[in-house]
Amino acid sequence: MYSSTPPAQQPNRGKCAYNESVNLKAQCPLPPQKQQTRRTSLDTPSPFLLALAVVALLANRATASDPALASGTTSRKDLVSAVKRLEKKLGFRRTKNFHKESAEPAVAYRCYYTGKLELPDSYDKLQLLQGTKAGCPLDTTKYDVFFYPMDANASGKTPVTASLARESVERFLVVVPHEDFHANRELQKLPAPLSEAASMLVGFLTATEVARQKFGEESEVYDNLRREPELFFRKAEIVNRYHARLSRLYAAVRSGETAESNALAQKQQIFAEIQEACQTIQPDPKSFGKCLSASNNAGLAFDATYTRYFPLMYDLCVAEGRKLKPTLDALQRALNTKTETEAVQNLQDLIKSLRVTASGLPATPPAPAPGDSPSCCSPGKPPR
Repeated sequence: MYSSTPPAQQPNRGKCAYNESVNLKAQCPLPPQKQQTRRTSLDTPSPFLLALAVVALLANRATASDPALASGTTSRKDLVSAVKRLEKKLGFRRTKNFHKESAEPAVAYRCYYTGKLELPDSYDKLQLLQGTKAGCPLDTTKYDVFFYPMDANASGKTPVTASLARESVERFLVVVPHEDFHANRELQKLPAPLSEAASMLVGFLTATEVARQKFGEESEVYDNLRREPELFFRKAEIVNRYHARLSRLYAAVRSGETAESNALAQKQQIFAEIQEACQTIQPDPKSFGKCLSASNNAGLAFDATYTRYFPLMYDLCVAEGRKLKPTLDALQRALNTKTETEAVQNLQDLIKSLRVTASGLPATPPAPAPGDSPSCCSPGKPPR
């Protein structure tokens, strides 16, 4: 769902946001007036559009740990089959995602954008235009733009695109269950920040267990994947902290407390701080990018959709002893409601109850012994 050039590194050419990996032939007219002032029909919520998958967050990824699995139709089909078998045992709702292959690099090209001093809470509150392989027809002097080539989505029949097939084993194994979990009935009733955070955690857990079964606990793929939840938790803390800080800054502009010129200068400094902060996440994640999808308001709002409630999901995983099935069951119980407020309260109450029950245990659970279910939160072996 993102180009081979990570979105955060895509340069601006003049007043347009381009995809560096293709010939730059597109012209860049400003969007029609009605598109500048309100969201387009592409942004109309629907179950699978609100279930945008993992991928902008999975930018800046590493290459496959096992070169033998880095490419090849048979290898990817085998991985999909392994994930689907485990999903069936876990009670995932059946989908036709990843049953077919596509020579196309993306299922869609999206251009998310917002004002220079505007910061929505999630991707479904960003402005949206259809892009092309060449990029986005938007004036980046007026808007913060995130160009998003989607290499998968939760439509229920998304194919294995050419770009996804080339991704690392770790990322591939996370994307498949992430997208499939979006078919969960409970998630479809809830806003994107809850469904995306839950799908991130379930994607990590399921991928880790598949890696354990297929490659073994001594494999590099398993070792990499078992660290991912904690690494994403660190990213979530950074994204959430700076999203709140910039939101306060922009609110001060709207109230007249801060001049726009001053706010723009502060904004530039804050995004530089975010870049520095994300570099402290070590070791480098293998299934997602540790920095923003785009270093601007659009990229920050997009990533915040996935990170806002992830610390809460992470706490639940720890409270459930870091086990895949108990965590999955607890998530589904907590999210079986119609409102965001109720779901959050359910999660908080469940975590509190589990902690009380386990109050006799050490504050920090020990690392799992060989043969245990995969840890959702263990950093695994020390960085090499």
